[in-house]
Amino acid sequence: MTALDALLAEAETHPVEGWDFSWLGERAVSQPPRWDFAALVERHAERAPDLLDLGTGGGEWLAALCSRPARTVATEAWPPNVEVARRRLEPLGIGVVAVAGVPDNVDQRPGLGFPALPFGDGSFSLVVSRHESYVAAEVARVLRPGGTFLTQQVGGESNGYRAALGLPPVEQRVFDVELAREKLEEAGLGVVVAEAGTAATTFADAGAFAYRLRAIPWLIEDFSISAFRAELAELHQRLSEEGPLTIEEPAFLVQAAKTDQA
Repeated sequence: MTALDALLAEAETHPVEGWDFSWLGERAVSQPPRWDFAALVERHAERAPDLLDLGTGGGEWLAALCSRPARTVATEAWPPNVEVARRRLEPLGIGVVAVAGVPDNVDQRPGLGFPALPFGDGSFSLVVSRHESYVAAEVARVLRPGGTFLTQQVGGESNGYRAALGLPPVEQRVFDVELAREKLEEAGLGVVVAEAGTAATTFADAGAFAYRLRAIPWLIEDFSISAFRAELAELHQRLSEEGPLTIEEPAFLVQAAKTDQA
């Protein structure tokens, strides 16, 4: 078995449930945006009576927060992640609710019906969405008057990954800070902070790169390690000659508030 065969075999067999990339260690190093989203959430959580985390994944990020209200609830739409999140979060007193997924924010059109969140009006004082699609009107509905919504979105633009595999770029609509502001204001929320930036991931080997594409399948349509074996072999050779590959992705942060009178 060659070094590449071993790397790709590992990438093919390692579980993707939970979207936890920490096992890759220095092989895939993420550089977050210039703001500290976790610290921002923790500051708000310290004075909030309750918190709703939309799309918690495997619950890793929520579990790691230093501050959480006594009443903290998480949702997750991908069935394999629901059980992963429950095993991690329920011992911490955090309920995990399985929900129906919603379309990517760029694909949400007026007149389309979207699944409602399974919570009553004004159920939460703090709602958080980290890298998860959300329906702005539903966020506004479940927020209490005076409540806060915090979201960080990263990615949505895959041409850096495509270029690494020698694929041509494609035109893409990207969920950006201006679209987020527009939709939240349409839903009746006031945008307090709206900041654009970038995030980056540096890959040391083709196996780490392949695992990320396997774990996030919407980055490259119809991606599989077997189907892209030749492109991954070329990437493996290039990395061995030129060193690690860094891919930048767009990111943004929005903080919105529901007025006391809403």
